[in-house]
Amino acid sequence: MLGPMSPSPLPDEAASHRDGYARRVGLFSGVMLVIGGIIGSGIFLNPAIVAQRVHTPALTLAVWLLGGGVALIGAFIYGELGQRIPKAGGSYVYLRDAFGPLPAFLNAWGLMLMIATGAIAAVAVTFANYTLALTGLGPGFRFPLAVGAILLLSGVNYFGVRSGALTQNIFTVLKLLALAVLVGAGLLLDSAPPAAVEAVAAPEAPDSLVLALGAALVPVLFSYGGWQQTNFVAEEMVDPERNLPRALLLGVIGVVTVYLLANLTYLRTLGAVGLAGSSAPAADALGQLIGPAGRTFITLGVALSTFGFLNLVILVSPRVYQAMAADGLFFPWMARLHPRYRTPSNAILFQAAWAILLTGTGTYGELLDYVVFADWLIFGATAATLFVYRARERQGLVPRAAYRVPGYPITPLLFIAAALYVILGSTASNPLNALKGTLLFGAGVPVFLFWRRRTRSRMPMPSTTAID
Repeated sequence: MLGPMSPSPLPDEAASHRDGYARRVGLFSGVMLVIGGIIGSGIFLNPAIVAQRVHTPALTLAVWLLGGGVALIGAFIYGELGQRIPKAGGSYVYLRDAFGPLPAFLNAWGLMLMIATGAIAAVAVTFANYTLALTGLGPGFRFPLAVGAILLLSGVNYFGVRSGALTQNIFTVLKLLALAVLVGAGLLLDSAPPAAVEAVAAPEAPDSLVLALGAALVPVLFSYGGWQQTNFVAEEMVDPERNLPRALLLGVIGVVTVYLLANLTYLRTLGAVGLAGSSAPAADALGQLIGPAGRTFITLGVALSTFGFLNLVILVSPRVYQAMAADGLFFPWMARLHPRYRTPSNAILFQAAWAILLTGTGTYGELLDYVVFADWLIFGATAATLFVYRARERQGLVPRAAYRVPGYPITPLLFIAAALYVILGSTASNPLNALKGTLLFGAGVPVFLFWRRRTRSRMPMPSTTAID
């Protein structure tokens, strides 16, 4: 006798691939993913903006230290969440389990539509621009170089997470070496005394210290963003319950150290006024120290750094789209893993096609204007899931996490407050961009409802009577 049939929670072809990832990312690769996901071109450019807003060397370093503290709290939060649920998709999984499928879908929708793909397009063009500067090629090569980089790295990551992680390791080490040369030259070689530069216009503290620090914190937090992307590949890490939190903490601490040393180099070499007036601080600092060869070296360093960051985004983001499709909220073929390489191959191809389209149309620049708003909205919402898990833990609904955020609940609340500050600051500085970002998220609601209805219509109806 057959009893009542139970409805399947997922489409069949999606469900068969839900646990098919291969664990091939070790601790070292995890640390390189964290560092590579944070260090892009920001540290080579954004220190000038910070110096313009706070003026003095002490305040400049203080803002970078404060931003590092926020990033470290973020690493603690994502470390506990990753240890609790070491599944592919990161924030998507935490939001889905804590707040339901709609917030999770909008997270993945935003990532796919503008955050990740817009970043891929923009960073590919940035890489192409620096490559043109190095090679002397004409501007007609910009688009082919950008598209070629997207296709090459998409291919590398199509053929396995191991090849993608190895590529990430190589380029993260190279960018760290470039920054080590910059820092080493700045701290060890003779440079123009800051006093000689500051004599032109002695820096004074801003009139409103709180407002100045807040304004300077926005580009700093933008430069520190990216640690969360390692959680997207949690299911492919070796012993993720132990290695993911370790990778997050080691990676963020390493980046904070590098950023502080780089800013100390800029201030020692250029002074606060010189840094504030520079359009390319790293090139100006190393150029002053070792001449034209220094500028060429930094141009190469930025090209390598952007290429490595491009690989990171291409590697991790398709895991989110795959998780969304596996839940029946997007095309089922996006949920498939390659039978041999165990990668979300279709999601990688889809991402590459959309990013190339954005590159060709030039619309990636507009999308990137919304990224800070969208990113920190997701960061704040993800941090809030920690309170849900802790409440369930107290009720005995989930096991106690072995790794725990220190200073809970104060530290997560501080992180959420920082996220709200960035969101409000972004909205105040450009309300139109915030509105457009909100509309892009809102456009995902009818898409979610469509896939939700379609998934439910494909579920077999439970039988109400037993059949002999």
